[in-house]
Amino acid sequence: MCKTHFASVFSCNHTRKRIILVISVHIIRSNHTANTSSAITYHSYNVYCFYLSFQRYFLVGTNQAQTKHRVLKIDRTEPKDLVIIDDKHVYNQQEVRELLGRLDLGNRTKIGQKGSSGLSRALSAFGIVGFVRFLEGYYIVLITKRRKMADIGGHSIYKIEDTSMIYIPNDSVRVTHPDEARYVRIFQNVDLSSNFYFSYSYDLSHSLQYNLTLLQRPFELWSSPTSSTEEEVQKQSKHDSFDIFEDEGLPTQVVYGLQNEPYSKYVWNGKLLERVKDIVHHDWLMYIIHGFCGQSKLLIYGRPVHVTLIARRSSKFAGTRFLKRGANCEGDVANEVETEQIINDASVMSLTAGSYSSYVQVRGSVPLYWSQDISTMMPKPPIRLDQADPYAHVAALHFDQMLQRFGSPIIILNLVKKREKRKHEKILSEELYPAVLNLNQFLPPENCIDYIAWDMARYTKSKLCNVLDRLSMIAENVVKRTGFFSNRADFYCHTIRPDDRWRDVGGHITASGRVQTGVLRTNCVDCLDRTNTAQFMVGKCALAYQLYALGMIDKPKLQFDTDCVRLFEELYEDHGDTLSLQYGGSQLVHRVKTYRKIAPWTQHSKDIMQTLSRYYSNAFSDADRQDAINLFLQVYQPSESKPHLWELPTDFYLHQKNSIALPQDRRSYTLWWSAGILSYLPVAYDEVSCEDNMKKIQVKRVNRFEESIDIYTEFFKPYELTSFDDTFGIAMTNSAREFMPKTVGVDPSPFTVRKPEETGKSVLGNKSSKEETLLQRKTAASAPPPPSEEAISSTSEDDSEEDRDDDGSVSQRSTPIKLLTETGESTRTQEEIQQQSVKEPYGLNLAAFPAEKDLLIYQRFAHLGESQHRVERTERINLANIICLEPVSCFPEDSIYGLSPPQVDRDSREEFESHVLMGQGQLRVLCREDMLMYREYVKNRYM
Repeated sequence: MCKTHFASVFSCNHTRKRIILVISVHIIRSNHTANTSSAITYHSYNVYCFYLSFQRYFLVGTNQAQTKHRVLKIDRTEPKDLVIIDDKHVYNQQEVRELLGRLDLGNRTKIGQKGSSGLSRALSAFGIVGFVRFLEGYYIVLITKRRKMADIGGHSIYKIEDTSMIYIPNDSVRVTHPDEARYVRIFQNVDLSSNFYFSYSYDLSHSLQYNLTLLQRPFELWSSPTSSTEEEVQKQSKHDSFDIFEDEGLPTQVVYGLQNEPYSKYVWNGKLLERVKDIVHHDWLMYIIHGFCGQSKLLIYGRPVHVTLIARRSSKFAGTRFLKRGANCEGDVANEVETEQIINDASVMSLTAGSYSSYVQVRGSVPLYWSQDISTMMPKPPIRLDQADPYAHVAALHFDQMLQRFGSPIIILNLVKKREKRKHEKILSEELYPAVLNLNQFLPPENCIDYIAWDMARYTKSKLCNVLDRLSMIAENVVKRTGFFSNRADFYCHTIRPDDRWRDVGGHITASGRVQTGVLRTNCVDCLDRTNTAQFMVGKCALAYQLYALGMIDKPKLQFDTDCVRLFEELYEDHGDTLSLQYGGSQLVHRVKTYRKIAPWTQHSKDIMQTLSRYYSNAFSDADRQDAINLFLQVYQPSESKPHLWELPTDFYLHQKNSIALPQDRRSYTLWWSAGILSYLPVAYDEVSCEDNMKKIQVKRVNRFEESIDIYTEFFKPYELTSFDDTFGIAMTNSAREFMPKTVGVDPSPFTVRKPEETGKSVLGNKSSKEETLLQRKTAASAPPPPSEEAISSTSEDDSEEDRDDDGSVSQRSTPIKLLTETGESTRTQEEIQQQSVKEPYGLNLAAFPAEKDLLIYQRFAHLGESQHRVERTERINLANIICLEPVSCFPEDSIYGLSPPQVDRDSREEFESHVLMGQGQLRVLCREDMLMYREYVKNRYM
């Protein structure tokens, strides 16, 4: 790495630069491109210069080495039309300079031609968001600032920091409209600098499993004749490319460069690029996603492991909390988010040579026609079902999309309430469960949709029930059924340290690793607080299996209060806060600490403020945010013949297309899935090598060291003068160093359970009292591994014994008395643990048998104690005089008895009364017997 930077800074001539690159590039590149027959083609043009003239805009795209340039011409003389010219020609540096010089000279005016400039540089950009038009001409939206947020195998993921919106037509041809400025303000209400992400080389709209399995498809399906224009570009790029092995006589390796279409559901600027998608070269098109992206570094004895969390918000039926509920007529649900956690060994920077694992889960609103009326200004408006759907048509469309993208099984975790004084959330469960039953009767039994209903809110209120214990059981069952993705086969360490649970993990096992089949779909009413905690518990269980699959830990099990889990919890809470702000208008109200019952008292006041903030946002600002989202996603397109966006009483007709025009093709109520899906289940249809999927892939034969497939130049930037801070500076969410103990001599492993006072970041916040510390220790292992014998029901009767379970009932799985080890080979009772704790401070081993000498001493002591405390009784005790049990019922077999008070004689009563008087300070007159007793006592005591 240092040699590469040394070459880029101090090498002036071509010969010296070439010699140093042979040393450094051969070592690093050979690690990740050897024996590779396919690679992902990425956008090599990631720096844009925006030039302005009177009649045109010129956008010049440049690669990192500044050896390849493309020019995009945008006409400014058309008042309402967008005219873009892309010659698809690749210029070198000399040619683009001459072109800009000619344009500058040709656009100068006749008056003052020597001093004036015909072409001026407006700004520099890093990508095009899209083109948009309201009532006047078109605007172009450019990314002007970016920040690196994560790195996946050398592929950088950037966050948009700032954008610039430029009006294209010239002022001389501009036709003004009085409402244009208002539309611009509404459009700019979508803050592109808030949680919008893009990448030049990694497809963020698809999962890691899809992107890596794409490279493993058979090559014979990719062999397609290239056009003449592509051949010319390849010949030209062959001369421009720099092959360090061509002088050594080594054959140049040809690889397949792949470019896949993005998944439109999670692309937020698809409509903004639709106007130019078929006109310009694909290098100009860059797709952005909305949601969350965070990356943390986990250090396992110095070995770097990156934990990445990517959340993709759906652009279909998108909106705010109370304005977008349920599903639309196409099966798209509100607040649908696909969350993917990626674990990779950061010591190897390659997608093909590195070790990667991922797990995907989904959250989304209940797929029914339902809504809530916010005109009443209530904190919780009543839920109403808008349309009757007896054949579950909208649910069928939704689950058809999920089967096509994720495969089977689809597992629904419904967390809405089931016992309410007045029906509110229960309405959704009563409608969803029959819909799932109706769809399952037409599916094969092995591919049916699983339904788990669990009233999480009622369990939380109970003091005797452990919510996270129950969630850990559900998580274990779900992960074992769906499996997870891993691009590495089982290691030898799995044979040395076998685990019983590892053999039960589902999914699809291939020669190169594992593939996740199916997905967990979690929902409550808002899909915010309860859903985020449930997803965290499932992600925590999956994280243990992922680390075990990559050979990082010896058992697929993680405990709370370890550095690893705390780092993962911080990442999931940032993820939950971000999604909650986007949909609900405030951060999370109930967090993982709340359900563990270790949250500090200061958290309650914060929860109240978050609730008030959410209520204010839903009541006053959500309508403007919804209009901005509809305008940004082009759900509503302004026109002179249509009413304005702010004049619409509702946007129902914009999202429900069947309300305007009836669909031509009515889907079957029985065969409700798309054609071809069942034949490939449980594998997802989108990931198989069928003819329909191969049409979505563009394949080009390129040189092995072509810049468009070489991730080395994209990550290290050897042709650019850079600093180490810019090259390796990633905005990490957290690092394991922040959670490691501050004391010396403590185990640095991130999988060791810590006390709150030992960690750098305490889960208790600023409060460190003894009471909170004791509570933390009690709940340190609040999610022990569930036993494999206990299965979880996949029907609606799961945990629904409402007649037997009250709020104060005992949990179905309370904390066991015996502490289970990871494998269950041996159990240690609490007595053994106490013996071990006594041995550490006092040096006594109570488990060993005492010596004979010690036993004799103990026997003498016990004998003396018996003689001292012996009481001589002269009369026998009659139990009938003390306690009397009289049967209440006339049946002799009945076990109900009445208890009569014991009989007390007169002397005992007088003795008790005198004792009470003495306690009150009222002494009775001493008699002769008392004086004799006192003298006897003094004699025996002091004489």
